Amino acid sequence: MSGPLLLLGCGKMGGALLRGWLDQRIAGTADKPVFVVEPSDVALKPLAGAANVTRVSDVNGLKPSVVLLAVKPQMMDAALASLGAVKESKPLFLSIAAGKTLGYFAKHLGAGAAVVRSMPNTPASVGRGVTVAVANRHVTPAMRETAQALLAAVGEVHWVADEGLLDAVTAVSGGGPAYVFLLIEALAEAGRQAGLPADLAMRLARVTVQGSGELARLSGESPSVLRQNVTSPNGTTLEALKILMAADGLQPLFNRAIAAAAKRSRELAG
Repeated sequence: MSGPLLLLGCGKMGGALLRGWLDQRIAGTADKPVFVVEPSDVALKPLAGAANVTRVSDVNGLKPSVVLLAVKPQMMDAALASLGAVKESKPLFLSIAAGKTLGYFAKHLGAGAAVVRSMPNTPASVGRGVTVAVANRHVTPAMRETAQALLAAVGEVHWVADEGLLDAVTAVSGGGPAYVFLLIEALAEAGRQAGLPADLAMRLARVTVQGSGELARLSGESPSVLRQNVTSPNGTTLEALKILMAADGLQPLFNRAIAAAAKRSRELAG
């Protein structure tokens, strides 16, 4: 990265990415200026000790190599309008906003703008995120390498050629952490209703999901094999799975949920 980085928005995802870059000295962020546009003092507090991070309110005169667009989708029009002459320096625009398409950015930034649209998820805040990205035809190989390095600072990165797949990505991995957290809540509540103290039920649910996720990450076995390893013939787990894996059980519920989220993603794209 030859020039500075400009970050528009330093909320949960933007802040997680920036901390990942600084911690891992990614793509030159350790010795290049990073300019941040963020109205919230609270959001910037964890970055107070970063010597090369500067908060700005006016981006005129800046010539960044990369502009990370990390504002909420409903604020994107105003954010892009504020860039002014920044666009003339031909930076790489890296978006993490749901629903904002490559076509949308071409309309607002100009047909020749180099844009990578990406969908990370919130485990990026602990370095365990997963991101799927798609680049328009103006993104050079060097720009793509830079985007790869920046996104990989907080987890896995996968690339697709078909932008339409990002609606399903948004539904599966973008919203996926919320579904896992709901699973923890539901498992804990079921335990409470079975007679466990509420605090113990919640602790058992949290640690079980945490440990199972780590086992799935480290194991070479498929999730179906790992599930079978827990399930003894005629045992207690099998009785629960008969309900969860019934024709009206968990899979059709997830199918409907993911379809609804993907549909909403398409609607947000306008």
